[in-house]
Amino acid sequence: MQIKKLLEPIETLITDLKKGLPEDIFLFVSRITPLINVDLLIKDDKNGTLLTWRDDEYFATGWHIPGGIIRFKETMASRVKMVAQNELGADVEFEPTPIAVNETIHPSRNDRGHFISLLIRCSIITPPEERLRFKGGNPKPNEWMWHQHCPDNIISVHEIYRKFI
Repeated sequence: MQIKKLLEPIETLITDLKKGLPEDIFLFVSRITPLINVDLLIKDDKNGTLLTWRDDEYFATGWHIPGGIIRFKETMASRVKMVAQNELGADVEFEPTPIAVNETIHPSRNDRGHFISLLIRCSIITPPEERLRFKGGNPKPNEWMWHQHCPDNIISVHEIYRKFI
């Protein structure tokens, strides 16, 4: 009963689950339960793979497969579409069944330390935002690029996808 009373003021801070949780609440949740995410394996007709550049405190710097955490009462299909829009400004078609399911546990990290990842095969319907295309030099966060092979500087957590890229 005491825990229920303590949680009531916290729950008032959660206004729209479709937009996700407030950061502090999200990080708390990530410390007590695995997070489920979709990773979009986007291929072109030449078997290239669309990767985006990531640079953050949780997964370091490097190329990665676009992805996102599924929200409460959100379908996997909705999250796939949102990731394509949010990270690329594009629309995708995708196979409804994941081609791989992986579990990642970061032994030394509590925040965002346990993931169940669903790899979803996708193809582009509308092109990604041109302004985010990597044009050379040092990549910037959120820039995208087609890769014919898995790059050496893929983020370490996505090494599990090397055989798919």
